[in-house]
Amino acid sequence: MKITYDPEVDILRIILTDVPIEESDEEKPGVILDYDEDGNIIGL
Repeated sequence: MKITYDPEVDILRIILTDVPIEESDEEKPGVILDYDEDGNIIGL
């Protein structure tokens, strides 16, 4: 797991695994989920 914060754009990112991102979807305003090729959440 890796957590990063970019104060310039006020973004907190939590990466659960190093698997490549296949798709991203905005679940709610301001909350973007990243998925792998099997549909598993790998980051937010």
